Amino acid sequence: MANRTLASRKQTVIAIFLVIGVIYLIRLFYIQVIDKSYALSANNNVLRYVTQYPARGLIYDRNGKLLVYNEAVYDLMVTPLQVKEIDTAEFCRLLEITYEGFLERMEKAVKYSKYKPSLFEKQISKETYGYIEEKMYRFPGFFVQPRTLRYYPKPIGAHLFGYVGEVTQGLIDKNPYYKSGDYIGISGIEKSYENILRGIKGMKIKMVDVHNREVGSFQDGRFDSAAIMGQDLYLSIDADLQEYGELLMKGKMGSVVAIEPSTGEILAFLSSPAYDPNLLVGRVRSKNYKLLSEDPVKPLINRAMAGTYPPGSTFKMVNDLVGLQEGLLNLGVRYSCQGKTSSPIRCTHTHQSPLNVEVAIQQSCNPFHWQVFRSIITNGKHGGIRNNYVTWRDQVMSLGFGHKLGTDLQFELSGNIPSAEKYDEIYGKGHWNAMTIRSLSIGQGEILVTPLQLANYAAAMANRGSYIVPHVVKYLGEKGKKPAEFKKVNSLIDPVHFEVAVEGMRQVATLGTARWYQIDSVTMCGKTGTAENPHGDDHSLFMAFAPAENPKIAIAVIIENAGFGSSWALPVASLMIEKYITGKIKRPDVEEHMLNTKLY
Repeated sequence: MANRTLASRKQTVIAIFLVIGVIYLIRLFYIQVIDKSYALSANNNVLRYVTQYPARGLIYDRNGKLLVYNEAVYDLMVTPLQVKEIDTAEFCRLLEITYEGFLERMEKAVKYSKYKPSLFEKQISKETYGYIEEKMYRFPGFFVQPRTLRYYPKPIGAHLFGYVGEVTQGLIDKNPYYKSGDYIGISGIEKSYENILRGIKGMKIKMVDVHNREVGSFQDGRFDSAAIMGQDLYLSIDADLQEYGELLMKGKMGSVVAIEPSTGEILAFLSSPAYDPNLLVGRVRSKNYKLLSEDPVKPLINRAMAGTYPPGSTFKMVNDLVGLQEGLLNLGVRYSCQGKTSSPIRCTHTHQSPLNVEVAIQQSCNPFHWQVFRSIITNGKHGGIRNNYVTWRDQVMSLGFGHKLGTDLQFELSGNIPSAEKYDEIYGKGHWNAMTIRSLSIGQGEILVTPLQLANYAAAMANRGSYIVPHVVKYLGEKGKKPAEFKKVNSLIDPVHFEVAVEGMRQVATLGTARWYQIDSVTMCGKTGTAENPHGDDHSLFMAFAPAENPKIAIAVIIENAGFGSSWALPVASLMIEKYITGKIKRPDVEEHMLNTKLY
């Protein structure tokens, strides 16, 4: 009985081994005869994983004009372990690099990984690639990976678009989407809308023979994934207006921002000095960036929202609006002016006296606005000077000053409307009053604004007390999907009071400091400003909207160290308004003067 049991077990074990043997034989047959990919691998073939980089989304203006597109370039990749006995002299000649450069690149690649491909030479042009493509088989371990780079058909909008650069290791550590050699938006729209513009990467797995030649897709591309192009952006920018503004500002330091008041859409957004955005594309980017960063006129600074300036007389209507809101000012209130002998703030204009608020705006009377400010701080009904000031500050900030507006561009500065705590720190609590801070009455002192905030202020005046957060992207893709809803902000000033301030601005353009630059058939409402600058000559400012009824454009112009607002900022703004509303310029003498004048 025991022998039978032993024999049965022996047969079972033998059967198991036979089954396993048959399975192995079948598998070997499949590998060696049926599945050709294993045969290829047996003949010294390797798999190459090639990232498929998506083209970034295109960028258009509000009228469908192409502003930013892509052109093909090629990155040369290397897998160090596969590099064997190549003709380095010929290789260096093809790439136009030195032997020392070759060794440095190889050392960096080995440090990254001997087994994984890494970047050897980036952004080879399609012309150069066409020349070296047929010789790549002579250089095992190297292969080319297609990429795209940004190009700009017109050399405008550099600060608006921003630029794309190689991702840093710090960002790679934070975001697993990015790998070494990837590109990312560094500034401007490219940064703000990176997740939308970048698209989705794909992957192709290639079979490569011993001669570094591709022999086909692994498993007929079964495991490949296609790259998905980024979404296109349609901006609110008017390309023609943007280009015209940059021409007018050539040779001048400063900024122009124009907004459509009814929507908050930015029509023009420029900082001067500017630069051709194509300079920061491709293999020349590092060299050009260094040159631009060392330029004494600082063309890389985005003055439109990272430059801060005293608003000067453009701020006077703000104090008037607070006075009207607080019941401390109306059309019947008049203050006298003694011109240059006025104290504590003298007047720079000769005009009638006494005068009401509309004429005071028209004539830009400093003593009038000092009296209004003093009344707000001293006679307010909020429990003393400090509380009156806090109320004044809250109402000023409700017009978009002293804080970031929340635009869809990065690196916006807040400007400054000083807090009561700050004055407590400077002068001591209870030891300051309207006289101490009198410079605020005429937009000087500690007040700082950005050109974006000044243009937004003009839009709020046009809307009689409200604004939609300024933004530069109108919609995504051809179907017109909105990227985000930008909220409407209502100021703390009753809309009825804006009619008084707007009438004063209309009189500035028709009877006051801006009357010399009236536009045929278009009524402009504006305010000039000459802001004292502790670091040099006065800044020239102008803010306006037009037409007076149903405004289509609000604009702010700041020209640094240029003197009177009526001399420089005003004509630039009036020309841009005329260009946008009428489509042509009927004042060629003014245009020629602005185009040909260089102020630095």
